[in-house]
Amino acid sequence: MSNPGPNPELRRRLAEGGFVSAPGVFDMISAKIADAGPAEALYVTGYGTVASHLGLPDAGIATYTDMVGRVERIVQGVSKPVIADADTGYGGLLNVHHTVRGYERAGVSGIQIEDQEFPKKCGHTPGRRVVPAEDMVRKIRVASDARSSADLLIVARTDARTSLGLDEALRRGEAYARAGADVLFIESPETEEEMARIGSAFDVPVLVNIVHGGRTPVLDRDRLRQLGFAIAIYPTVGFLAAAHAMREAYAAVAAGKAEPPVPLYPFTDFTVLMGFPEVWAFDKRYAEIPSEEAGDAR
Repeated sequence: MSNPGPNPELRRRLAEGGFVSAPGVFDMISAKIADAGPAEALYVTGYGTVASHLGLPDAGIATYTDMVGRVERIVQGVSKPVIADADTGYGGLLNVHHTVRGYERAGVSGIQIEDQEFPKKCGHTPGRRVVPAEDMVRKIRVASDARSSADLLIVARTDARTSLGLDEALRRGEAYARAGADVLFIESPETEEEMARIGSAFDVPVLVNIVHGGRTPVLDRDRLRQLGFAIAIYPTVGFLAAAHAMREAYAAVAAGKAEPPVPLYPFTDFTVLMGFPEVWAFDKRYAEIPSEEAGDAR
């Protein structure tokens, strides 16, 4: 099944000055649940996808091949625009070109590329190092030229704040915007004052990463918009909520309890979410042979 290309709704909404909330999704269950909700877009989190698929840390271990297939499957299974984490582009300039082409064929509306050294690390963990800004500028130029549709947004992330300070991170943001980035992502501001500087510093839309338990203050949507942000991603909220609920539920059934101490998604609703009514309709039309037809066949 091929995709028709990037969903233009994300670019349109940003052009009109709208705010975009994008919960993090990491597998098809999380993607379908988020897609059925009120969010304007979905964010394929590298941290969550690597954890779900490989059971490993988000530390540069997953490859382009590991990620692009899962990204494509998520895009095919949802209706909303998808922004997807592509780490550092999985290598040098030629790799970035290949990655952008592959993610675009997968149907994403936004591809996020960052300026960390390889192997990269999760943005709210210690020990991150960034490449020279000029190297990332070249990656952004390659990424911008590689896409075939203007509806694919290039999201340029810098991790310079933690190791080199906010001024350097802002300088890099300006350079990345000049190189062709459509959206800027200054990772890991540590105070609301820093967030205000970031949100007001650029002429292109700015994304904020809300990591529950991370370095950046967790603020509500209205406050984020007041600070100047256009997109908020929530990469950890889904898998942290799911992990907590599963831990409690598994412990309860292991202890012999009939009902876990956490609310359960209704089984009938989940059956509908996964598309069983379409299967039943198909069976009713094709698989259930009326008795007279069965008699004629004999």
